[in-house]
Amino acid sequence: MAPVAIRDVKKAFGALEVIHGVSVLIGDGEFVVLVGPSGCGKTTLLRMIAGLENITTGEISIGDRVVNHVPPKERDIAMVFQNYALYPHMTVADNMSFSLKLRGASAAEIADRVKRAADILGLGLLLDRYPRQLSGGQRQRVAMGRAIVRDPQVFLFDEPLSNLDAKLRVAMRTEIKQLHQRLKTTVVYVTHDQIEAMTMADRIVVMHDGIIEQIGTPLDLYDRPQNLFVAGFIGSPAMNFLRGRIRANGRLAFESESGLHLSLASAPDGSDGHEVVCGIRPEHFVLAEDGAQAEVQVVEPTGSELQVVARLGAHEITAVFRERHSFKRGDKICLKPDPRLVHLFDQRSGQRLDVPQRR
Repeated sequence: MAPVAIRDVKKAFGALEVIHGVSVLIGDGEFVVLVGPSGCGKTTLLRMIAGLENITTGEISIGDRVVNHVPPKERDIAMVFQNYALYPHMTVADNMSFSLKLRGASAAEIADRVKRAADILGLGLLLDRYPRQLSGGQRQRVAMGRAIVRDPQVFLFDEPLSNLDAKLRVAMRTEIKQLHQRLKTTVVYVTHDQIEAMTMADRIVVMHDGIIEQIGTPLDLYDRPQNLFVAGFIGSPAMNFLRGRIRANGRLAFESESGLHLSLASAPDGSDGHEVVCGIRPEHFVLAEDGAQAEVQVVEPTGSELQVVARLGAHEITAVFRERHSFKRGDKICLKPDPRLVHLFDQRSGQRLDVPQRR
């Protein structure tokens, strides 16, 4: 195990800079997920940790060693790729042991490490098979087994579940998390799927356009997103956004551009008239007689919950209910957000507005 320190790292391809001074400290044994939309720079950053991309400026350390100019094979890392990268002409056992053979490990050590990894991943009965004879989930386990046998200081995962079907992705998320809890090795994991990030990470690094928008635990990011990008990216269904201003003369409220009024529990001092974006998570709407009238547009039952797309004034919003309701298109319902759970962001900067915490 080893910590990973990324200090003011930049990456440019010619005149095009794609990573703009990123700094992250990853603790020994920590599971950190880099998440963001396609093209945000997360895979490029992972490849720089691995040594597969050169660093333009800045510094990356693994343990107490700066690795900027250390070849990938000498960094004591193991990487699991999106496409598994298995050798098709080798058996499972040979795929898992190949790096050890290159290292000159003894036959006894190779056999012991392969057996240990196969036992951890349930591959004991598949060691004589070839990749073409395996399912997608089994191939992913072999790719992880190949990483485990190296006993690295750091595991790097590059969107390892993106080629699997939805049910298998859920199962493999659990397996990877259990693997980390068992081995206690530092993990840096890249995904564009915020559900993967929320369910697996000790901490999440949200990236966008080559910069870090926010770093925090999954619930930190969910409960207190620092800007509009994080607020919209983390959470499914996505947060609802309404543009308007704060009204603090008399009853504290948010007034949308279309004249909709929603109660607020608190707001920054001196913010009357401040132009804001009001963020409301779908599950924070409740049905209430004193709520604002909304017209149901679409009803999506998922079994465990009911998702409703509705027209609230001039705004289309999504609300989620755990209870079962027999809504249909055109129904009028009264919706009210929990005022304690409303998020306020400055319209111009997109940054979160700090508000006094109620006791």
